[in-house]
Amino acid sequence: MSLFSLRKSAPQSPAPESAVNSPAPSKSASAHPLDALTGGAFSAPTSGERTARIREWLTTSPSLEQMSDVFKELSHRDRGASKPLKEKLDELKRQKSQEQIAVEWAAKAQAMLDQARLNLADALAWQRDAARAGAPLSREPLSGLKQALGERVKAIEDLQHRVQVEREAAVLIAQRIEVLSTKPWKEAQASAPSLSADVSHWQEQVAGLTEDPQWSSVEAKFPTMLDASRSQLQLVWEAFAAALDQTVAADADPQAPLPAVPVWADELRLARGQDVSVAAEKNNQNTQAAQEKRARAGAEIDKALTVLERELAEGHGKATPKAAADVRGLLKTHGRLVSAELEARAHAALSQAGELEGWQRWRADQLREELVAKAEGLLRAPEGQRLGGRKMQETLRSLREQWKTTDQGGQANHALWKRFDEACTEAHKVVETWLAQVRQQAEVHKAQRLAIIDELKAWAELHAASTDWKAQVRELHRFSERWREAGHLSEKAFAELQPAWKDVMHKAHAPLEAAQAESTARRRALIDEAVALGSAPQLRIDAVKALQQRWQAEAHAVPLERKHEQKLWEAFRQPIDDAFARKSSEREKAVTALSAHDQRVLDASRALEAASASGDAQRIREAMQSLELALAGQADAAASKAEAVSQPPAAQAEVATDSTTEQSAETVASGEPAEDMAAQDSEADVKPAPAAPASPPKKVVAVRGDDRPGMKKAEPAARDGRRGDRPDGRRDGPGMGRADARGRGPGASSPWREEREPRGPRLGDAAFRAQRQAIEAAQMSLRKLAAQAHGEVLTQLMTAWEQRDAEQLPTAQALGPRVNASSRNAWVSALAKNAGPLHAEVLLRLEIAAEVPTPAEHLSERRMLQLQLLTRKHAAAPAETWVEDVASVLASRFDAAAARRLQTVLKSLLKR
Repeated sequence: MSLFSLRKSAPQSPAPESAVNSPAPSKSASAHPLDALTGGAFSAPTSGERTARIREWLTTSPSLEQMSDVFKELSHRDRGASKPLKEKLDELKRQKSQEQIAVEWAAKAQAMLDQARLNLADALAWQRDAARAGAPLSREPLSGLKQALGERVKAIEDLQHRVQVEREAAVLIAQRIEVLSTKPWKEAQASAPSLSADVSHWQEQVAGLTEDPQWSSVEAKFPTMLDASRSQLQLVWEAFAAALDQTVAADADPQAPLPAVPVWADELRLARGQDVSVAAEKNNQNTQAAQEKRARAGAEIDKALTVLERELAEGHGKATPKAAADVRGLLKTHGRLVSAELEARAHAALSQAGELEGWQRWRADQLREELVAKAEGLLRAPEGQRLGGRKMQETLRSLREQWKTTDQGGQANHALWKRFDEACTEAHKVVETWLAQVRQQAEVHKAQRLAIIDELKAWAELHAASTDWKAQVRELHRFSERWREAGHLSEKAFAELQPAWKDVMHKAHAPLEAAQAESTARRRALIDEAVALGSAPQLRIDAVKALQQRWQAEAHAVPLERKHEQKLWEAFRQPIDDAFARKSSEREKAVTALSAHDQRVLDASRALEAASASGDAQRIREAMQSLELALAGQADAAASKAEAVSQPPAAQAEVATDSTTEQSAETVASGEPAEDMAAQDSEADVKPAPAAPASPPKKVVAVRGDDRPGMKKAEPAARDGRRGDRPDGRRDGPGMGRADARGRGPGASSPWREEREPRGPRLGDAAFRAQRQAIEAAQMSLRKLAAQAHGEVLTQLMTAWEQRDAEQLPTAQALGPRVNASSRNAWVSALAKNAGPLHAEVLLRLEIAAEVPTPAEHLSERRMLQLQLLTRKHAAAPAETWVEDVASVLASRFDAAAARRLQTVLKSLLKR
């Protein structure tokens, strides 16, 4: 029961005294068992109190089992109150999972620290993988293990760096020894003690490196590198010391042998008084050969080193080991002939390649483990989600290709390969089962195709004498569809059956192909006849129809291939279409020939276009008037009248006869009945009727419609001008076109036709389009000129207000029909007065009259004014007093904002 129902059912009358004094009933029977544990959370009346008591109970650090029991019971009663419990339980669950993860990764880290030899790649990957797994690296023990691993990794990297430094130091000492071999032997003898001390000091430092506790964790290439530097330096130093001892002995005893150092030997020869030219020449030759040898060795190493550096820059894992091996081989072969700079560059690249190889080995193992997991997961999928045979085959092939690619980038891992191969072999059983099913289906499909071939042979023998070619085409197409849908076969089996099918199909098509060949020959003969008919000077329509009927009969009798039949039909239709097109073009040429009236309209249209381009309004109006006269035929009448006055009477009679003939031709072209034309000709022969003068248009006295100010007058419905239409909406009867009951003849026109304004002669298409385009362009130019003039008028008006100069005010004619002379005089008087303040209501009235928007900051004032205008009885509307309001604005001081608002208002008011 809710709290609302308890309150609603409580009695309104006060409780009796006996009820007040009686003890309260015990709640222990109805209280929840966990209510005491949670401090009354279950018996609290509101959700907020339950939540508060739960939070207080959580501060007492209850056990996980107690919190789980309370959450289980309370979540069914009040989810809001159980939310703190859920958050606490989720936090404990996360902590528990993180503790388990921390124990797991701490064990891995401790195992790596306990190893005598630490793999740098595994140590660097531990932190990344632990963070990805969600291990709390910022808490103990992971934070301490992380720091310990970092320190050990740093110690190993420092040791490797020291190895490289000592190697470079060995190279520098060897260079010093080589330089001393080119100096006098006494100078070398003087520098020998210090050089010996440096060599001894270097050997001590190298021995200290090998005794470092982290020496076992150094990569395998660094001990090898250090041993090579030690042996090379020892050999160089021993050779130098022996040569120096031999030189000292040769200096003391002239009979002693000379040293192998050329410079020292030449020096001893000079001391003994011997000739050194031959020896010097020999030494020069040896030196030149040695330089050439050094140059070749340097070029080879530089080329191989360039390849290695490019592979390292691009990050190629497959080609890097081979390039590094090439550089190592060349260094072993020509190590003594290489300069120190090139050797240092080579060793730096080799060290980087070694690091990349170590990383590739670790990455290759990771990729192999992923491939093993994928291969083992192929059969662990649920029954409905396992891959089919073909998909399984493609997946296994892809996995094996990926394994091969991984082996190319690093050393092989036989343990992982064994697991991978066993998983792939187990998964391939699904492929074998599928292949067996495919083979069974292939046998069924092969038998089905052989049955289709036998059926086609029987059908061909049965219909060998049939002439129903359309039915044969349908049957053969059905056989082809059945062959196409007969099921999948292997390429080998399909290649065996396809020739037999083609042979049988060719034999079945042989009668049809023969009939099609004969039909094609007959159609080509019809094409030749069509060409002859089309090239004839007089096109015979009956012969064309008969030829087309013969073609249709042939097409219905023997069907051809769609593309071939379409080509033949186009070849048959082309000459006939060309003949009709030629006839139509001749007819169009005769129809579209320009008459004298069309030429005058074209000339007037060109003149109007030139006037529109000039931008002169008066010239445009004159050109438009000339074009209207040309359209009405008045220009022709004026020209013919002037010509008739200047000609003799005989010529005038000939001209009248020609005009009658032209009227007859126009009547025929317009499609009027021949009887009317004959009647007109007879009337013209009997008595030439003088042309009746055009009656002037009647002045409109009244128009039916709404004549209130500002309302648009209704336009009379236009007649469509069809034959027989009347102004009152009725039409002539069936016999009114020939002769009516009043005695008018067939050629007589209806009485209402006399009321229509006389129209000029009919225009051709080119002249009609030209005059329409010219009139539209002229009207557009006039509108543009009017807009420009309106803008100039407003600018002059604003300038006159700003400078308070009445002489600059535009004239009444320029201001437009809505401003008369008295209104302009009122504006002039306003400008002549001294400028006073501007009332805001005036601009608002003007904007209301012009129905233009008001600036946002004055919208509330405009609404207030509109409400006030509704309450003012017998007051003039703003649309009636806008002239006086403009005068009030002009009488005030000039303001830029007010000027913009006034200009916007006048732009609308002066155009109406």
